[in-house]
Amino acid sequence: MENEEIGHVCPPSVVKWLNSPLRKLIQNPRKIMRKYVRNGDTVIDLGCGGGFFAAALAEMVGEEGKVIAVDLQEDMLNITRDFAVKKGVLDRIILHRCKTDDIGLSDEKADFAIAFYVVHEVPNRSSFFKQVKNFLKINAHFMLIEPKHHVNKPQFEQILKEAETAGLKYIMPIKVWGSRGMLFGLEA
Repeated sequence: MENEEIGHVCPPSVVKWLNSPLRKLIQNPRKIMRKYVRNGDTVIDLGCGGGFFAAALAEMVGEEGKVIAVDLQEDMLNITRDFAVKKGVLDRIILHRCKTDDIGLSDEKADFAIAFYVVHEVPNRSSFFKQVKNFLKINAHFMLIEPKHHVNKPQFEQILKEAETAGLKYIMPIKVWGSRGMLFGLEA
């Protein structure tokens, strides 16, 4: 599937910035997710891009855990694979190509999932959030982070309503530089 066929998605040409060591100064994966990811966890990185978060998550889950790096674009998954090899964590990462309207992880159960700068590009957010809810374990968390330069406050509030309507429960806002974020859990 070519990028033109799948609508607006972040192109592989931005990976140089996405995987830059300088990014860690303002969006450090360990600082953002350390309270929610444990050794042995199963984690899903939705829209993994170039693998910046997937590789860090693979370090955090340790040898007993796994990270499922999901992306719509084969090029991004290839870049993630190369980045994970460079970081020495490919053995903990499963690369998974999704479809525009289907994440395709109905058999998985995750302890934690993250969608970092992804949801504003999803054409059917209602379906997306329902799928996320279905693969989360009881007491699992889902972190949604959106860029302020693409998603204004009213748009973010609409995204949050759609997540809540799908059955995800607000836990607390997440602060990440230049971003709007929310941590979710499952409704009891």
